[in-house]
Amino acid sequence: MRAWEKQKLISVAQEYGFRDLVALRTLVELRKNHVAPQKIRQAIQALRLTLDGVENPLVELKLYAEGNRVRVELDGRHMEAESGQLLFDFTERELKRLLEFRVKENPREKRQQEQSEAAYWFERGLEMERNGAPIPEVIQAYQKSIELDPHTAGAHVNLGTIYFNWRKWKEAEYHYKEALTADPNYSLAHFDLGNLYDERGDQTLAAEHYLNALRITPNYADAHYNLALVYQGTGQSMKAVHHWTTYLKLDPVSQWSSIARRELTKLRQAAVVRGTGPQAGPSVRP
Repeated sequence: MRAWEKQKLISVAQEYGFRDLVALRTLVELRKNHVAPQKIRQAIQALRLTLDGVENPLVELKLYAEGNRVRVELDGRHMEAESGQLLFDFTERELKRLLEFRVKENPREKRQQEQSEAAYWFERGLEMERNGAPIPEVIQAYQKSIELDPHTAGAHVNLGTIYFNWRKWKEAEYHYKEALTADPNYSLAHFDLGNLYDERGDQTLAAEHYLNALRITPNYADAHYNLALVYQGTGQSMKAVHHWTTYLKLDPVSQWSSIARRELTKLRQAAVVRGTGPQAGPSVRP
């Protein structure tokens, strides 16, 4: 699922609704039939261009695999997802009804081809990273994706992370910001940019981007964790307590949760001042 998130086949989320589960089920069925992620991504992009009003083909359409290709069923008829070619002969009236709002316009073909090639190079970069390829070659793949489609937000984020790990802050910041230009609601890009500013000691900007990540994805556990650390480090104890508490609700059992509990306990103990008299009870510090 993390790979599907990076490939932008699904959105980053901590919780999933019914529509999300429908999309996941469709992806599972396509992958079970050995359809490559690249083919799925190309099919989704093509259907968005071909079919007016379709935002999420994985949910709104009935997709299925035939060999290694993605097909779509429309009103009982079948169409090839990438080309928009109908697979059976219909009467002239039926063709007109189906195609008058679905036929791809020629001026879009070049753009569609570029997006498909950009998706290929993005996925190629992901595969190379997973297989431990030399980082300069990985960078070339992501850069090729961006050249073909500057709005490939995932490629910008992954390049940003490579430069972040190299501590090349300027380059990392550029790519994270470009990812947000392409997709302002990309919560992972906000989170990564928050990490960058936190690492550079700019906790104000770090908090701003962690909050933006949470605005988009309220149950983003890692963003709650990092934001709690920022608030704790800047003396904003009540805010830190809120985000530690929320984090523990989202992630109660991992190794990081033990750290969260320890920090939360420290903050709560620091908020209590005991009197000097033998019967004095605890009082909350104003």
